[in-house]
Order: sequence, then structure tokens, then C-alpha cells
Amino acid sequence: MACPEKSDLIEAYADGELDLGSSLEIERHLADCKDCAAVLEGHRALRSALGTASLYHDAPAQLSSRVRAAVRKQEKVFAASPFFGWRWLAVAAPVISLVILGWSLVTVSRMPSSEDLLNQEIVSAHVRSLMAAHLTDFPSSDQHTVKPAFNGRIDFSPEVKDLASEGFALIGGRLDYLDRRPVAALIYQRRKHLINLFIYPAEDGAGERAVETSLRGYNLIRWTRAGMRYAAVSDLNLVELRSFQQALQE
Repeated sequence: MACPEKSDLIEAYADGELDLGSSLEIERHLADCKDCAAVLEGHRALRSALGTASLYHDAPAQLSSRVRAAVRKQEKVFAASPFFGWRWLAVAAPVISLVILGWSLVTVSRMPSSEDLLNQEIVSAHVRSLMAAHLTDFPSSDQHTVKPAFNGRIDFSPEVKDLASEGFALIGGRLDYLDRRPVAALIYQRRKHLINLFIYPAEDGAGERAVETSLRGYNLIRWTRAGMRYAAVSDLNLVELRSFQQALQE
């Protein structure tokens, strides 16, 4: 895939989930990028294939007949024994309870954790920012311009560092919404790779273990320092993203 930063947007475009501006941006990109055009064509072909009737089959006539006969027989048993239903219910109730409990445990075990949900939310915010006109609210490479721009918009003052000498150019800031609260988003650039750095207070003021993960083609590092939570996300490789994190903490 030549354009990993476009992969999520192409699926959203194919499903009609993008706004007009973003759709036009993707269409311009598709006109010049054969790889992404092939991805879109593959997505449409897969959706078309899943909708064909060839994937659905009627049950064999013999099996269908046996099932219907068994159901009719069971209905006759219930109709002939007015107390059978209560006895059956008494015997079956514990079994049903166990089945429901087992199903609940399986469902809970398959549910994403709060940490997984937060990681997904961070990556989604990063992808949204890559859409047209969503990257910065106040574009500037001057940390003394970006930092005051947050005043009055959020209830904390984020630390804004100039990391140009370390190879990470500050290109602006943006207000965003994450983890059920407004957050500061600082945007840095490393070559052609954009980094979203989300900053917001830790509600309990406590630290948490650092988290590194990869999701949907993006690398993500989360950490807590001095009562603030940080999340850096980018398609930049993990080694350089760690260097970015280290430069921020120095």
C-alpha cells in the first residue's frame, strides 16, 4: 500500500461516510494513485460479492422435513401434557441460566477494554485530522503563538515545545475531543509524516504505565507525566516516534 494514511479514508469513502470536502480530496487522490484506486476497486468487488445470492443456500429437503416433523411432535407433547410445561421449565431453568451466564462471559471477554477503546478513539481522531481543513485551528511553527491560542478554550495550559532542532517541526495546534473531554492537539511533522500529540490532564492526577501499540497502520504511544496525559500517534515508524516522545520529556 503506497499511501497508508489514505487507507482508512478510502474505506470510509467507499461506504459514503465522508463529508463533501473529504470526498473530493479522496477523488483527487484516486485520480493520481493507482494503488489506492485498486484498493477502492477491491473493496467494492468484495462488497458486491458478499451481496450475491450464491452465498446463500436452502436446506436440503430431507433435513427441512425432519426438522418440521420434530417441531410438530414436540408441540403435540406439550399440548397433551398441561403440567409438562411447568416440569420442563423447572428442569430447564438451571440449564438456561448456565447458557445465559456462559454467553454473557463470552460476550464480556470479547468486549474491548477501556484502554482498547481509548486507543481506537485516538487513532480515529488522528485520521479525522488528516481530512481536509481539519488538521489545525491555529497553524504556526512558533510555540509562543500556539500555546496562548489555547487560552480560554480549554481549562488547562498545555506545554508546547519547539522540537525543530530534533527534526520534529511544530506546524500548529487544534482543539479536539478525546476521552470524554476537550483536549489540546499539537501537530508536528517529521519529513512527510504528521504526528498528533494529544495533551489533557489526568483526572485523578495519578500516573499510568506507558502504552505502545500499533492500530490500523498507525503507531501510538501514551504516557503520563506531571499530572498530564500524552498520546502521540502517527504513521511514523515506532523508533522515531519514541525519539519524539523522548525529546518531549527532556
